[in-house]
Amino acid sequence: MAEAQSTDLVQLVALLGAGVVAVPVFKRVGLGSVIGYLAAGIAIGPFGLGLFTDPQAILHVAELGVVMFLFVIGLEMRPSRLWGLRREIFGLGVAQVVVCGAILTGAGILAGLPPAAAFVAGMGFVLTSTATVMQLLDERGETASPAGQRIVSILLLEDLSIVPLIAAVVLLGTTHADEHALPFWQSGLIALAAVAAVVAAGRWLLNPMFRILARANAREVMTAAALLVVLGAALVMQLSGLSMAMGAFLAGVLLSESSFRHQLEADIEPFRGLLLGLFFLGVGMSLDLRVLVLDWEYILAALAGYMVLKAIGIALVARLFRTDMRESLTRAAMMAQGGEFAFVLYSAAVAGGVIDGRLNAILTATVILSMALTPLTVIALRYLPEPKQSLEGLDVADGLEGRVLMIGFGRFGQIVSQFLLSEGIDVTAIDSDADMVRSAARFGFKVYYGDGTRLDVLRAAGIEHADLIVVCTDKRESTDVIVELIRSEFPLAKLYVRSYDRQHTLKLRKLGVDFEIRETYESAFTFGMQSLEGLGYDEGRIAEVAETIREREAARLAIQMSGGQLAYTDVQGKLQPQPLTVPKRRAKALNEEAVKATADAAE
Repeated sequence: MAEAQSTDLVQLVALLGAGVVAVPVFKRVGLGSVIGYLAAGIAIGPFGLGLFTDPQAILHVAELGVVMFLFVIGLEMRPSRLWGLRREIFGLGVAQVVVCGAILTGAGILAGLPPAAAFVAGMGFVLTSTATVMQLLDERGETASPAGQRIVSILLLEDLSIVPLIAAVVLLGTTHADEHALPFWQSGLIALAAVAAVVAAGRWLLNPMFRILARANAREVMTAAALLVVLGAALVMQLSGLSMAMGAFLAGVLLSESSFRHQLEADIEPFRGLLLGLFFLGVGMSLDLRVLVLDWEYILAALAGYMVLKAIGIALVARLFRTDMRESLTRAAMMAQGGEFAFVLYSAAVAGGVIDGRLNAILTATVILSMALTPLTVIALRYLPEPKQSLEGLDVADGLEGRVLMIGFGRFGQIVSQFLLSEGIDVTAIDSDADMVRSAARFGFKVYYGDGTRLDVLRAAGIEHADLIVVCTDKRESTDVIVELIRSEFPLAKLYVRSYDRQHTLKLRKLGVDFEIRETYESAFTFGMQSLEGLGYDEGRIAEVAETIREREAARLAIQMSGGQLAYTDVQGKLQPQPLTVPKRRAKALNEEAVKATADAAE
């Protein structure tokens, strides 16, 4: 008994240790966490160190990570937004599944597979890995972006398609895994009833339940309730023949407008991250290295053929739906892989006699390798050239003369321009964002297209005739290039610049700008003065406080400009934020993490 417990503990430590070691290393070298988990799984799996003999058992548990991931996504997607994506779900999603399925099925037939086996093999690879793609979107911060939402829509449709695909496998099969299986129409009715039940529970039961639990003021009960909602919805969908992830997503959507949404997300997040990591570890363990050795030619051929052909199909559908080239290529790179639902489909096909065990092993290895390669294909996107902006209908800066040359016409520049235009001052505004130029034109502003980091553009915009040059660009890097270029070529030009932060202010002053201002400084200053007014302070005292703070700020900047008082910097010479006025009350740590952080900062 004790020996068995010791073995379980060793396996648990191995799981956690493999992830803790591998993921930071792979992220540090730029390969991402997914490959880190997969590599760790291969290392500790049956074909590595042999610490685990049954990776499927881990996969079954770890699939809950995917389920919770979809629940969190659902929380971010209100019903109105989901309805707004109906075209993408049932238009773009169906088109991608049909086109890619037809291409991959045809490739299988040409490779010599029977039509039924070619169909199953191709359609299994069409079902993209939700876990892999969602993790990549999360790491890139694109889950909530329009492009990310379109990918999520396609993934939802693919999740739905597993039901008719399994039904098709049963029809194609020469043997029946379940002789008592229900007719397709009955399965469909059961699935609809399950969806209706989840929707009804979400609309009329969940919010009252969470209100009652909230009154109990027991955090652990709220966490348990959150897990109950996710797993309960997943279970109902699974019993009806639909995917667990679909049930969790639907529950999340129904709770997206609830006042408990943020609480639920916080409760689920730790479990989601851990289980999703276990899922990728389990996938890595499932890779049969013996099959790789014996059938490497077939696996490499299937891997290259399926990934390339699926990517072509995805990009083709994206372009048909008038998606720009860069987004089309990004979607193709992210989704050109098989997914976890392929394992389910291939297992059903083996049970039905559609494919044999060897072909199943080859296809499974192909899917796993495609999941491992996907982060690398996404990394390769970094080397794509930036898309050329359409200049149709735009006036390019050329032969202009204005008293003031404004570079950058975003929110900051637009407000600045109002002061100049109100006095009838001739302003020449240029911006490198074609969409911004078009948007400004719709509101009656005349803005010329031009890249302020190029000397020829600055000359064409009339920099030599300008009395004042105003740099209002959004990005610090662009601002630095523009300032250095102007100071090099036009050293006598009067240069006013928008600064990003305090560090940037010091750099701009050293470059010799005539005036700079931090983009949030004055707004924060005004906010602070208004806060004192809200607390009942009279105008005289507020003005006195404001003047004192301005004097202290100016004095500190002067010291930092001269290189004095090293106390303001860390060991690398970077500025350390310090208050102008020290709070009377000492800081109090509210949790253990804060205690540790405070102790580390003091060392």
